[in-house]
Amino acid sequence: MDQAQALTGLTWNDAAYLLPEMTLVAMAIIITLLDLAVPSRYSRSFTGWLSLAGVVLSLFFVVLQMIAMNPLDGSPGTEVVRLLGDSYRVDDLGNILKIVLLTASALIILMGIQSVNRDDAIADKGEVYTLLLPAAAGALILSSTADLITLYVGLELLSISTYVLVGIRKRSVKSSEAAFKYVVLGGISSAFILFGMSYIYGVTGTTNFGGIAAALGSALTDYEALLYLGFFFVLGGFAIKIAAAPFHAWAPDVYQGAPAPITAFLAVVSKGAALAAMLRLFHSTVLFQTEMFTGGKASDVSDAVRNFGPDLFFAMKVLAAAAMIVGTTAALRQRNLKRLMALSGVANAGYLLVPIAVGMTPLETSNIGEFMFYLIAYVFMNIGVFAVLSVVGRSAGHDELKGYAGLYYRAPWTAAAMIVLLLSLAGLPVSGGFFGKLFILLSAAGHEDYWLAGIMIVTSVISYYFYFSIIRQMFLRTGDAGEPIRMPVSAGLTLWICAAATLALGLFPSPVMEWIQYTVSLPADLFIFQ
Repeated sequence: MDQAQALTGLTWNDAAYLLPEMTLVAMAIIITLLDLAVPSRYSRSFTGWLSLAGVVLSLFFVVLQMIAMNPLDGSPGTEVVRLLGDSYRVDDLGNILKIVLLTASALIILMGIQSVNRDDAIADKGEVYTLLLPAAAGALILSSTADLITLYVGLELLSISTYVLVGIRKRSVKSSEAAFKYVVLGGISSAFILFGMSYIYGVTGTTNFGGIAAALGSALTDYEALLYLGFFFVLGGFAIKIAAAPFHAWAPDVYQGAPAPITAFLAVVSKGAALAAMLRLFHSTVLFQTEMFTGGKASDVSDAVRNFGPDLFFAMKVLAAAAMIVGTTAALRQRNLKRLMALSGVANAGYLLVPIAVGMTPLETSNIGEFMFYLIAYVFMNIGVFAVLSVVGRSAGHDELKGYAGLYYRAPWTAAAMIVLLLSLAGLPVSGGFFGKLFILLSAAGHEDYWLAGIMIVTSVISYYFYFSIIRQMFLRTGDAGEPIRMPVSAGLTLWICAAATLALGLFPSPVMEWIQYTVSLPADLFIFQ
């Protein structure tokens, strides 16, 4: 079906399934109009809470869709909804991803309400929330995309909004420098992805993931080199988006120059949405070309078809290994906590890439459960750390590690919560990060990717050094100022929600993993067998 015809045939019932995305866009428009009409000294007090309400309302609509598709009484639920010529799908996988990303967005807005209002370098406070909501809508589109066009629309909506957000501190030279670097590298990333998509479309004759999967076998026989070029350019473009080494050089500078809430958004929501898009794209298309779906017989398929999937996934494994090694080793000498968290994010991008790569083998159809569990843990432990970072950085006047000296004596409860989050980032029990890494590690070993599992173990152990260096500062160093650090209510609430969720994931990992595996259906959600 032509995209224009599909849009014309969109009914009101179909539009109801887009309420989560439309709510965010509508709320952004409302906040923009209110920000223009109301004096800034009054608007800054309610725009943040209004944007938080918009995100919570969007989350409510997603939960309703989840309940409709999975009734609590056990009765048959709604089937997968296909919109705009199957270019946009409302399914369980997309809904779980949306719940995770919207929860992260809500926590980031809650964390930043008071810090944004107190940041004198941000001239227009309302613009922060006006741009955060469309960025979150772009993340939702990436979670449900089933077509190259909708994927690119969601990606650009997310990217363009965050370009401006990084440079929102107009009176800061570092923020302007970070925005320039982010725009340049983000533009290159988008160009790579669009260039690769053009080859995929040109060879297969379709932009729909299902159509690409159906046409890929015959297309590989005649246009093998072009498809390799197309998919590898897309992979490279996404590697820049998620800051995976060796495409990560922009991340430390951008994270350092952006305000703490925006840095948290880049580290969690942007990265998570891009990984979700990679999961959907590569699982829905290239998975068909693995030995599992070609039958594994030399007489049935050509060498090009047989080798394409394993080659692409091996490249993804190498990318994951490079991210883990480079991110961990580069963080060892880092003394600025924002830059340290950027490099930690590089390593975590590698951990999150592992289940996407090793899950596409004949031994197991998918590692979605492992990917989703660690993504959930990653959301809570990172947002919690950035909540502490925003408060301590403002109190100290910088983001250097020495600013955390004696934190236990100045804010003991904040230090206690910070320890929980850092132990989770390091992957120590009992925490969500520990079980997230353990599940991925066991999956990699189960697929006989022992070298990848070994790199995960070694890099996790090395990361103890820089995570424990923060703890050492908090307990074993004396701060320059003995005054207590007061945590704002919104940031403190965010911190304790994240710390409690991290502990809950560590104490009760099985129910979460079982729920994900029970809810997500590969045939329905990724149309593998259709």
